[in-house]
Amino acid sequence: MRKGSFYLVVVLLVGLFSLNSTAVSAETISDVNEKIRQLEKEKNEVNSKSNELNENKKEVNKKMDSNKEEQSSVEAKINTIEEELATTQADIQAVTANITSTEKEIDELESEIKQLHNEIEELERRIEERNELLKDRLRSIQESGGKSQFISVLLGSQNFSDFIVRSSAVNTIMDQDRNIMEEHEQDQLALERKKEEVETKKASVELKKIELEGQRSKLEALKVQLDDQKAEQKKLKKELQAEYAEMEEHKLTLEEEQQIFSAEAAAIEKLKSMAESEKAKLIEQQKREEEERIRAEKARAAEKSNKNKTISQSGVAGSNNSTTSNNVNTPNPPQSGGLLQKPVNYPINSPYRPSHRPNHKGVDMAAPKGTAVVAAESGYVTRVVTGCGEGKQYHSCGGGFGNVVYITHLVQGRTITTVYAHLSSVNVTNGQTVSRGQVIGGVGNTGHSFGNHLHFEVHEGGFNGGSSARNPASYF
Repeated sequence: MRKGSFYLVVVLLVGLFSLNSTAVSAETISDVNEKIRQLEKEKNEVNSKSNELNENKKEVNKKMDSNKEEQSSVEAKINTIEEELATTQADIQAVTANITSTEKEIDELESEIKQLHNEIEELERRIEERNELLKDRLRSIQESGGKSQFISVLLGSQNFSDFIVRSSAVNTIMDQDRNIMEEHEQDQLALERKKEEVETKKASVELKKIELEGQRSKLEALKVQLDDQKAEQKKLKKELQAEYAEMEEHKLTLEEEQQIFSAEAAAIEKLKSMAESEKAKLIEQQKREEEERIRAEKARAAEKSNKNKTISQSGVAGSNNSTTSNNVNTPNPPQSGGLLQKPVNYPINSPYRPSHRPNHKGVDMAAPKGTAVVAAESGYVTRVVTGCGEGKQYHSCGGGFGNVVYITHLVQGRTITTVYAHLSSVNVTNGQTVSRGQVIGGVGNTGHSFGNHLHFEVHEGGFNGGSSARNPASYF
């Protein structure tokens, strides 16, 4: 039996009665009319339950459709988040690459700065040397009288050629001093430019590095947020899938119940037809009995008339010495014992424990594998599960009952359903009529079982889960 969020297990509540010659003679038309009335009542109940079941199925289908739509919405959100995650991851990688490039650029710049520092040191050294040279030159010029020294050099020429040579020498000395000054000035300007360039580049690179680190931190935070959202959506999807599976299982249970109701309706029609047939036989029998009574009365009247004529003719009132024997059909004595026959002739080794944990809604009777299991009373087979084996993988087969047979009976006006579980073999089929004591299967160890035995349950008013279970021992 499948289990869902709600346990709505309903098994056929229609009883079967035996229709044989003894039953026909024992029952009256009034009895059969009462059976037909009861069947009509049960049919109305079946229709009502079937309509209610259809409404439940519609509601479950509606919820399943809504669940599917929600799953699709969640799946779309997950896809969107995954796309955002992919973009964010790509951005993180790009920023990381930029940071790596910037760090490399910083390394190169630091190397360049180091080179510039070396150049600055060289410039500072050259400037310092020139400063010293210029100081010496200025000191020398001051001590020698400045330009007058150059004039005396020119005037001391021996001839024009010597003058030209001396003049060129003086100009060369003066040009050298001027070049020294110009180079000195250029080196100072270059020094200032290089210092400014170093500071500018260093500040720019550091700023870029800080900016990239900020971007990466934001992206990492966004990635964490998206990961959390994705995990939440996946959790929601898993919950929706579990809810859908539960509703799907419940839907299967409802469909199974619908099949049971269909079988029940068919059984009611069959029983109703049998009852109508029984009623027709009773009417026919009553008609024959009435005709026989009328013929008997006519025969007695004719016999009495003949006797009166004979007496009248003889003038003697004869006495009637014959004795009349009344043939009265005595009913069969009631069957001794309980309401139901014990399905196997073995003692109960596990009793009925409805409030025990785990509860036990029937009794167990240990017996060798294959021991014949018989129907506890004449009835109608309303459910059969076969194909279950032994072992853990079969524990859920037949709702844990393994190979199982359900039979519904109408006993003394009471509807009773009996259950025969863990069978090794099954000899009956759905919809089959069985008689009291008929072999329906063999003792086994199928389903959720730990040894060869028969688990036997009795349900008053038909099978309705645990609420209808009764102690089978009180019925034997």
